Amino acid sequence: MSPQAMSPLRRRMIEDMTIRQFGDKTKSDSIRQVRAVTAFLGRSPDAAEPEDLRRYQLPLASLGASYARMNLASTALRVFFHVTLGRPGFGDRMARIASPERLPVVLSPEEVARLLAHAPSLKNRAALSVASGCGLRVSAIANLKVADIDSARMLIRVEQGKGRGDPSGSSMPSGPSPGRRPCSPTCPATPTGSRSRTAGSSPSTSAA
Repeated sequence: MSPQAMSPLRRRMIEDMTIRQFGDKTKSDSIRQVRAVTAFLGRSPDAAEPEDLRRYQLPLASLGASYARMNLASTALRVFFHVTLGRPGFGDRMARIASPERLPVVLSPEEVARLLAHAPSLKNRAALSVASGCGLRVSAIANLKVADIDSARMLIRVEQGKGRGDPSGSSMPSGPSPGRRPCSPTCPATPTGSRSRTAGSSPSTSAA
């Protein structure tokens, strides 16, 4: 929608989300939720009452909407009513669905070896090795630079990881890595404030 055609209410909500540094996708999804409520009510959403929000959620739940869909609607409408319209407490009774706990799929050492053996290039094999050995996300792997690898301390510097937090360190997997000489299997303690993860282990908590 062009700025000329955008309603003042929608523009204000976008500005409120921009101030809070919401991502573009979050902004788009939130505006879509408010637009859906507007269509459901048949009138401007700023005229909604608490019972209207309950009526909006009921058919979503009846049609089997996922917990993610239900929670997205709840979060977006809370921002709209609490922040943009300045109506604290409005919509607090909207249901939030607990997300199901799912165990991650963990590959066996044999499966990891087969995966690495089928990597089409040395670059891809190195990326997969670091991902599996250090437990890094795809975005962190894609943003790695040569300068981020500290072979002497057996650490990898991760810039802007999950949640766009401060840089942190992840322990490099022991044993030979593709395209580099073998490293010492011992690794010094990770500096205070960094997170450390060794191959095959779960994430550790930050140092106190």
